Amino acid sequence: MTLLLLVCLETHLHTPMYFFLGNLSFLDVFCLTITLHKILLSYMSGDKTVSFTNCMSQMYIFSSLTCNELLILTAMSYDRYVAICNPLHYHMIMNRRICVLLSSVCWALGFVEVIPHMLAISRFSCYKSNVINHYFCDILPIMKLSCSDTTLLRLIIFIEGLFLVSFTPFLLTFISYVFIIVTILRIRSSSGRRKAFYTCSSHLTVVIILYVSLVCQYLRPSSTDTLDSNKLFSLFNTAAVPVLNPFIYSLKNKDVKSAARKQLKRLTI
Repeated sequence: MTLLLLVCLETHLHTPMYFFLGNLSFLDVFCLTITLHKILLSYMSGDKTVSFTNCMSQMYIFSSLTCNELLILTAMSYDRYVAICNPLHYHMIMNRRICVLLSSVCWALGFVEVIPHMLAISRFSCYKSNVINHYFCDILPIMKLSCSDTTLLRLIIFIEGLFLVSFTPFLLTFISYVFIIVTILRIRSSSGRRKAFYTCSSHLTVVIILYVSLVCQYLRPSSTDTLDSNKLFSLFNTAAVPVLNPFIYSLKNKDVKSAARKQLKRLTI
């Protein structure tokens, strides 16, 4: 939330990179709100029940936010590609209209893509138990809890997850960084190479952490896929990753640290 406020308040942070970073910060806040608040309330009150409607709503919003984050990070990789590979035309290419359009497409695709999953789950007619072995309502534990045929849902997860949500954003991000690395290696001065790599190192770190956590959670072999291990990876993905993101982007970023000091001075005067 602090990072999101800084991006909104500081005019010198009104650039394409920080525009997408603001979207990512909002996603992190939204993701924590939709999952961890229910976990904390359950342990504080002792009431661990959730209605079917709330469970489906939480599942839909959380899955959509995960898709949105992958798409926003893909848009950020394109922004870094333009900034490093075509710096003279950066502000002309990444103008405000293009940034808003890319962001809108990412948000729309994220919320539309999950609809087939929810329609398939809504067709489940029975469940083995009313106890979910998970911290919150997620697709995999609900699917394993159902005694209905889950073939359609598994097919949807495979097709959309592999080719649309996971593989396509990963491929676009990978291609962007191939061009970025080639461009950086062509820079003659070592200081120029360090500066160029510095501008995309934070984004690359966040991408690696998120993809590794998602692969460990959803694409592990079935022989090692247990609900207890899924809970561990899910907790890391929903709690640790959103907390790490602002630190990764702010600790190494002079603009963010300068904006934070400026706002602190305003508060203390």
